[in-house]
Amino acid sequence: MYKSLSRLALAGAFLLLGACASVPMATESEDMQAKQASVPAGKSLIYLYRNETFGAAVKLNVTLDGRDAGETASKTYFMWTVNPGQHQIVSKGENNASLTVDAKPGQRYYVWQEVKMGMFQPRSLLHVVDEPTGREGVKECKLIKGNI
Repeated sequence: MYKSLSRLALAGAFLLLGACASVPMATESEDMQAKQASVPAGKSLIYLYRNETFGAAVKLNVTLDGRDAGETASKTYFMWTVNPGQHQIVSKGENNASLTVDAKPGQRYYVWQEVKMGMFQPRSLLHVVDEPTGREGVKECKLIKGNI
């Protein structure tokens, strides 16, 4: 019995270590362009990134202004070109983390999607971070081919 439990535990550990969530990814060229994008006249850019490896096997659904943007995985990001004004981002896990960005024309905003341990699923928090921190976080990630 002990050997069976040990083998089962070992198999489960390998599955967890090998499991990595997969989301539709943009091309390498699109990723490079997004990381170097200029803010279009009269618009704003919002980057939402997830640069942690914690919770790598889990995808988290994200909405922007009530529209399904897609899912994030470890080391991924979205970039959205938006009109100035208020934009609500929601990260859905065991909880719904919500953040409103009041976008000004010509500005870039960086939102870090932090993954936390939950009871049954991961939880998340959303934080607006300064530009140097956000640029570094996005640099570690790859662009997601989102729904928006």
